[in-house]
Amino acid sequence: MNHEEKQLVRLSIEEGVATITIDNPPVNVLSTEVLHKLRQALDEAVSKGARAIVLTGAGRFFSAGADLKEVAGLSTPQEGEEKSRLGLDILDKIDKSLVPVIAAINGTCLGGGAELAQACHIRICAERARLGQPEIKLGIIPGWGGTQRLPRLVGKGKALEMMLSGEPITAAEAKTAGLVDRLAPDRELLAQAQALARSLAEKSRFTVQRILRAVREGLDISLQQGLELESRLFGEACASHDAREGISAFVEKRQPEFRDE
Repeated sequence: MNHEEKQLVRLSIEEGVATITIDNPPVNVLSTEVLHKLRQALDEAVSKGARAIVLTGAGRFFSAGADLKEVAGLSTPQEGEEKSRLGLDILDKIDKSLVPVIAAINGTCLGGGAELAQACHIRICAERARLGQPEIKLGIIPGWGGTQRLPRLVGKGKALEMMLSGEPITAAEAKTAGLVDRLAPDRELLAQAQALARSLAEKSRFTVQRILRAVREGLDISLQQGLELESRLFGEACASHDAREGISAFVEKRQPEFRDE
């Protein structure tokens, strides 16, 4: 297969669930080209009406992170910052997405790959996987959000241990630390992630979006401001068609028929 024939990032959509697979063998590095294709796949999934997205990797790697050949070619602080901002912009797109994104961490997940998973809303991890931020061993630091998102997920001490040692942790350790939300047997990982995605796709898009907004925006403001935000979004939800339909369906013991409004 020549370079032109490489797909690098594959997208499929079924039952309202988009599955995006990074396929850049052998270790699914996130080159500039892969990052651009990932952005395109995310945009396409949303434009085609996906109600939930599963992000995974092909083979035994979720992603080994940034393309080190590209990093080695960065000779000025400005070039390094531009490289950082490219990754940050795409990961921020995931973080701020109003369509929930589930990381199905199928295998080794390091550096920029780990940062990509951290930007997702929910993380399901194969039992064989290992996760880490090994940048310090290369004389660099995480540049796609690791120094900020990782402490928010696992706490300051554990994040510093991972970043300063550069040593990976097991999937079980990541679950205990709060870095991943669920473990799955290797062969069942994708099926479990897609099943969760289908259950999210059945919910009211109107309501899902407000939960995502409340949590994301609330983490960046004070508790009191966050409670005020929640109150406002709760009011919007209560006045919606889907709230009336959801409550009626519960009382009538039937499945709700949401209209996303």
